[in-house]
Amino acid sequence: MSKKAIILITFFVVLSAGFLAYSAYVIKGQTGSFIGKEKLPILGAPGHTVPGFSFTDQDGNTKAKADVAGKIYVSEFFFTTCTGICPKMNANMDKVYAKYKDKSNFLILSHTVDPEHDSVPVLKAYADKHGADAKNWWFLTGDKKQLYRLARQGYLVDDGTYTGDEDFVHTQWFALVDKTGQIRGLYEGTKQADIDKLITDIDRLMEE
Repeated sequence: MSKKAIILITFFVVLSAGFLAYSAYVIKGQTGSFIGKEKLPILGAPGHTVPGFSFTDQDGNTKAKADVAGKIYVSEFFFTTCTGICPKMNANMDKVYAKYKDKSNFLILSHTVDPEHDSVPVLKAYADKHGADAKNWWFLTGDKKQLYRLARQGYLVDDGTYTGDEDFVHTQWFALVDKTGQIRGLYEGTKQADIDKLITDIDRLMEE
């Protein structure tokens, strides 16, 4: 190979490397993240956000939509006497809480689907068993119809419709919500792979 050919090959290699480096810089500048990492999807109909709500937490304090504004949070629905999926769900939620409990911009909202039984003192005892601090892990009770409507129409974790007093929501899905109230992911709370994905997605959302 001639010296001229070697010089030309070297030139194009250097030029290509420079172009790739510049492209990476542009992509990172546009997305605010790493190469190839897309933003999380936005679930629900266009413009869908979690609607307003008003519930009571394990300390007897009222919590409303204004209290989650500007926060990233995970929402779930459970009941304290559940012996099926709920213990596994909240054992997994413990892992999420342990990772983010010191983050001031992160919350967990655990809503009871059995408000007749799950009073404030009952939720307080349950929260204490999980070592949950009410500053960033809320166990919420309130009007059953509002709770169910929020599960189905707000967080999209159940596809049923309210049918009256005998109606019952029993769902394993966790919803990841961004700072503007948009649903950014749904995860099966009983599956370790989904919990791992949830933690990864929380980290990604915090970078947006």
